[in-house]
Amino acid sequence: MEVCYQLPVLPLDRPVPKHVLSRRGAISFSSSSSLFGAPDPRQLSQRRGAISYDSSDQTALYIRMLGDVRVRSQVGFEPERRSSHPYLCIDFRTLHSNSEPERRIQRLLSFQRYLHSSRLLRGIPQQIPLHILDEDYTGQARCMLEKVGHWNFDIFLFDKFTNGNSLINLTFHLLNQYGMVELFQLDMVKLWRFLVMVQEDYHSDNPYHNAVHAADVTQAMYCYMQEPMLAKSLTSFDILLGLLAAATHDLDHPGVNQPFLIKTDHYLATLYRNTSVLENHHWKSAVGLLRETGLFSHWPAEDSLNMERELGSLILATDISRQNDYLSRFRQHLDQESLCLSNGSHRHFILQMALKCADICNPCRPWELSKQWSEKVTEEFFQQGDVEKKHKLEVSPLCDREINSVGNIQIGFMTYVAEPLFAEWARFSDTRLSQTMLGHMRLNKASWGSLQQEQTLTSEEAETSNAKIPQGSRES
Repeated sequence: MEVCYQLPVLPLDRPVPKHVLSRRGAISFSSSSSLFGAPDPRQLSQRRGAISYDSSDQTALYIRMLGDVRVRSQVGFEPERRSSHPYLCIDFRTLHSNSEPERRIQRLLSFQRYLHSSRLLRGIPQQIPLHILDEDYTGQARCMLEKVGHWNFDIFLFDKFTNGNSLINLTFHLLNQYGMVELFQLDMVKLWRFLVMVQEDYHSDNPYHNAVHAADVTQAMYCYMQEPMLAKSLTSFDILLGLLAAATHDLDHPGVNQPFLIKTDHYLATLYRNTSVLENHHWKSAVGLLRETGLFSHWPAEDSLNMERELGSLILATDISRQNDYLSRFRQHLDQESLCLSNGSHRHFILQMALKCADICNPCRPWELSKQWSEKVTEEFFQQGDVEKKHKLEVSPLCDREINSVGNIQIGFMTYVAEPLFAEWARFSDTRLSQTMLGHMRLNKASWGSLQQEQTLTSEEAETSNAKIPQGSRES
């Protein structure tokens, strides 16, 4: 019989120790500095939720302002706070499946974790190493994490080994491996709670923009930060920022693109004035979770605000509509050899480029992984197109499954988006990894081309065979 233990919540207004903390990494800690006030518990129930779709109005899309906290209360992080919700809607994720089975919540807390958190709550000095959470992994997952820096890391397999919790486990492992928990004196309970909430706020029914994609991007970001040019230059703050940005860069993604939100007069499109609508929402959603969990509440207010601003700068850089702007600036730096990674703004720009690469690195993965991602992102496009057709909206480019295929979409994406970006990244960081990525992309592009030819020949043969069958035979 499986037993689930309730994890008590640390008081959000717990006083910060009076001893003066030393300067850690790029963040200065001081007991005399002003701190973020603890969130008002009455406001916690008002956190925004997922984007929803009202089927009673063909073009009415809006954001659900009151979040459903049932999931979080069941895993033991908060007391039940659900109240009546002033909306009637069908969650957008129901559009991605024929039926909406009740979401099963896996037990995320082991007895060892419960004991460890109890020691923290009682103020007992920590006797358990910070890698305590790793001890609950299955042998396969633990073995995979030993190779987390390899480019052929199979995130799909890792997600299975971790029972669908790849984003939580991967991100925590990387933060701990870098020593971020100890260095920035992060509360382990708050950190774990933050990561659980992040994973929950990704829509699991999105074929592509889900928590597994976020975990894949985080793993790729780690690979890039291990490259010699970055490894010797990045500060501890840069590393923390890069990993958090990767993990949250698509937070609460609705599974449709910005043009869809704009043409349907979505609340978010109005809020962000039709500019980087999704990216702004991902950023503000991440900030909301940081403040709700109080992960950085022990930092001076100035440093916490700086983290939030820098996080937004990285996430906003993933807006694909601004691709050429960033690429032109990157190319200009490389042509003029003007990048100086001892300069904070230059390091931040490289982090932006690294996150952009990580976000669209699927064509650069080995074929077995790249093909799966290609099929998933294309299916998400097609599902948006199906919704647009159903509600008599203009079908967005690449979203019509009747005139597009996975192959032609991927070949176009590699040609016009991925290849130019990764060619410049290879100029910046000419390493074995960069050449491996370019090599995989060339092979994957050729593979999609071959599949396209096979499908074309098969279609032509079928049409020819159809034409040879007498009309009477076809009718019978």
